[in-house]
Amino acid sequence: MIEKLYSRRFELFLATQLSILFGSLFIPSVWFENWMMPIFLLLNIAFGVLLVAKKKKLFRFMLVFLITSVVLAVMGFVNSAIENRVDYFKLGLYFLFYAIVTIEIIKQVWKAKIVGKNVILGLISGYISLGLLAFFLCLSIEIISPNSFSGIVSTHGVNTDAKEQLMYYSYVTLMTIGYGDILPITPIAQKASVFIGLIGQFYLVIITAVVLGKYIQHNNVTTKY
Repeated sequence: MIEKLYSRRFELFLATQLSILFGSLFIPSVWFENWMMPIFLLLNIAFGVLLVAKKKKLFRFMLVFLITSVVLAVMGFVNSAIENRVDYFKLGLYFLFYAIVTIEIIKQVWKAKIVGKNVILGLISGYISLGLLAFFLCLSIEIISPNSFSGIVSTHGVNTDAKEQLMYYSYVTLMTIGYGDILPITPIAQKASVFIGLIGQFYLVIITAVVLGKYIQHNNVTTKY
């Protein structure tokens, strides 16, 4: 069972990532934020654990992480006050999780000898994971140093609307679009924004180029024979 799922690991992980990012377009915001988002996040973590299934020590560590996430999610459903108290702890856990998963995806994609549909999906998934890492970085900065980003509308600390705006800002910066509606105004936020933009460019220029080069080379060899 795990072997069959492992062969589709990138596909499953990407599907849950897209659900997290764009689920609110199809599900009413209140339902999505309170019910569907935590479920999609847990599924994403579960498929993240699947990504490292062939590395025993890392797999065990990620399994513990998944169990911890499930416990915290259940506690949050039962008592919202508890959820508020563990928000910072969850933020740290998620940042660590996506850091590990992003590195693992890049390794697997980089080392792939034959580039097919699954590896291409892994390449896309890795880029989206970078965006989520950027989001957690920006969110941490805004929590530690409030008002680090101008244009963020937040009435009570870092609320749901502010989180969505930081998510948007993180991806816009990663893709180096830079609309200018949200701006980093403290030194740490500015440095983080430069770092996010650089990482996005390095991924596209180096990782994507190498994978596409392998894909073209493999297709040329296949065509000849």
